[in-house]
Amino acid sequence: MGKAKGSSPGRVAASRPKTDRRRATTCKRQGELSELAFVHKAASLGFGVARPYGDNERYDFIVDSGQRLWRVQVKSTAYLRGECYRVLVLRHLRGHTVSYQPSEVDFLVAHVIPEEAWFVLPIRAIGSRPILTLSRSPSARRRPRLWDAYREAWHLLRETE
Repeated sequence: MGKAKGSSPGRVAASRPKTDRRRATTCKRQGELSELAFVHKAASLGFGVARPYGDNERYDFIVDSGQRLWRVQVKSTAYLRGECYRVLVLRHLRGHTVSYQPSEVDFLVAHVIPEEAWFVLPIRAIGSRPILTLSRSPSARRRPRLWDAYREAWHLLRETE
């Protein structure tokens, strides 16, 4: 192993220079950034946001509407296929993928990164669908899509049921 620029004689650099590929955003990093964006968005809309301790819950956040607490799972996508973005709505359990259940999660909030759009979907409306196809911006689409009513539907988190 060679010496990195600026390192002391006899010492090896702790890490190599980052290549474009190594610097590329991974799916995990994309999800983490969307979770941070969610906290900012929800808090700026006046919601209280808390994160459960550990990774054992089926949801990412608890959102306080002032009237009640909601369990929220955040998903993100930048994957455009045709006219729609696709979001995988499954979780992993013992080597299998399973749907989120209403007993585990109240809302799934999907962040469409290139559009900077948020879809606030009640988990009951999603059912057992493994993939959601979310429309591009209203000006870019030809016809209404199934999930359009949930675009920026933050008001659903203010309802008491």
